Amino acid sequence: MASGVAGVLGGGGGGPSPPSQVAVDDIPPDYLALYIEAADTCPGLDWSILAAIGSVESDHGRSDLPGVHHGSNPKGARGPMQFLPTTFDAYKLPVPPGGSDPPNPYDPINAIHAAARYLCDSGARHARDLHAAIWAYNHSDAYVANVLSKANVYASYDVGADGPGPAAWQAVNYARGQLGLPYVWGGNGPDDGHAGFDCSGLTYMAYASGDITLPRTAQTQYNVGPRLGTDEPLQPGDLVFYGTPTNVHHVGLYIGHDQMIHAPRRGDIIRVAPYRWNGDDYLGATRPG
Repeated sequence: MASGVAGVLGGGGGGPSPPSQVAVDDIPPDYLALYIEAADTCPGLDWSILAAIGSVESDHGRSDLPGVHHGSNPKGARGPMQFLPTTFDAYKLPVPPGGSDPPNPYDPINAIHAAARYLCDSGARHARDLHAAIWAYNHSDAYVANVLSKANVYASYDVGADGPGPAAWQAVNYARGQLGLPYVWGGNGPDDGHAGFDCSGLTYMAYASGDITLPRTAQTQYNVGPRLGTDEPLQPGDLVFYGTPTNVHHVGLYIGHDQMIHAPRRGDIIRVAPYRWNGDDYLGATRPG
C-alpha cells in the first residue's frame, strides 16, 4: 500500500525483461499491457516490479476486498494499486492516454501510471535504489522481498537455459521468512536454538532447507564455490561475497533485481538491501548446487 505520498532488468540487464509464461497465465492482458506501458515512462523501472505490486495489492484488480473497486480499505487506500488519497493526488498527472479525466485511483490506467511515477521518484529512476522505491510504497522488508520474488517469477531471466533450481528458490523463501530477526554472531537461527543469525549462518541454513549442505563460514562458502565469472549475470539464490579472496568477511543471498537478503552486523536485523551495499568491497558470487 502506498503509505506516503530497477535494478538489473530480468537477470542480465539491457532492456525490459520479457514476460514469463507464469506472467502471461496470471496477469490479465489489459493489465499486463498497462504495466509495460507505464514502466516505459520511467527509465530503469522494469514492468515486472509494477506487476508484482499490482499482484500483492489487488491481484491485478480481481480482488473483492474493500477499497479495490470502491470505498477504501481500513487504512484509507483505494484502487487496484492501493493508493492513499494524498499520494495519488501527488502523482495522478498527467492523465495517461485512455485514463479517466479527472483521474481517479480506481481506474487501472490512472493507478498504474501513478504507481510508476511514484516508484520513479522514490528511487527506481535509472536503477538508483529499487529497494528504497519499493520500501516507499510499503515500509516493510517483508513487502520488498515479496514484491521482488513475484517480479522474479514474472520476468524471464537472461540466465541461459537453466534458471534458478528448486534449492535456490527454497533458499530465497527460507531467507524471506527470517526477515526482521536479529543479527547474532555465530547464530544459526531459531531452528538451531538461536535468536537470529550471522551472515553465513543465514546462508548456511537457507541452503540446508533445500537439502544442500554448505560450509559454515563466509570464507569457506566462497572457497567451495562454484564461482561465477565477473560477466555472468546473477540469479536468485546466488551467494554474494565481500572482502578479498583470502579475507572474505561477509556473504548475502541474492534475490534478484540487484537486491539481497543478509544479516549485516551486530545490532542490526536480517534485511533486504542492494547487493552493492558496501561500495567497492564486493568480491564476487557463487552458485551452490
